[in-house]
Amino acid sequence: MPQMNNQKKKLIIFLDCGDTLIDEGTEIRNNDGIVIKAELIPGAGDTVKKLAEEGFTLCMVADGNAQSFKNMMLDHKLYDYFTSMIYSENVKALKPSARMFKAAIGALDLMEKDIPRIIMVGNNLKRDIAGANRLGITSVHLTWTTRYDKQPQEKDEVPDYTISKPTELIDLATKLNKELS
Repeated sequence: MPQMNNQKKKLIIFLDCGDTLIDEGTEIRNNDGIVIKAELIPGAGDTVKKLAEEGFTLCMVADGNAQSFKNMMLDHKLYDYFTSMIYSENVKALKPSARMFKAAIGALDLMEKDIPRIIMVGNNLKRDIAGANRLGITSVHLTWTTRYDKQPQEKDEVPDYTISKPTELIDLATKLNKELS
C-alpha cells in the first residue's frame, strides 16, 4: 500500500488509462481481448505515485474491460494508488456519457457541489474532454499520443488545460489545488 501524505488535497483527479497512463500501442491481449500486458507512457507511473503521495485523491475513469485495467495497474504496481476505478464495462456506458463521470463522483462519495474540485485528465477530446466539460468538470487534455485528434471539432471538446506529458500534471494539480484553498 502506498504511503500517503496525511494532508488530503481538495482537488480530485479523474484519470483515463489508455494513452493517458498506458501506451495503447504496446498492449498485448489474450484471445478474449483482455489486455494482459502493456507499457506505461514515460513518466506516468511516477506521476500517479507522486500525486497520490502528495494527498490527491485519484480515480480511474476508463472505457474498457475491468480485468484489462486491473492487469495493467497491478503489473505496474499502481493499482493501490487509486481510491476508486470506474470502467465502462461495469457502468454499461462509454465516455462521454455522464453515467461514467457520475459513477466516479458517487464512488468517491462526492456530490454535485464537489464538481468544481474535480479535474478529468484524458487523451480523447470526444470522450474525456467533452464528457467532463458537459458536467462542468475541469478538463485536462494530454496530447502525448498521435493516435487521437488534437483539434477540437465541437465547442464541448475544447479543454480547460492542455499538457503534453504526464509529469506536467503534477505542477498543474498543485496550482489548481492552491486556487481551491
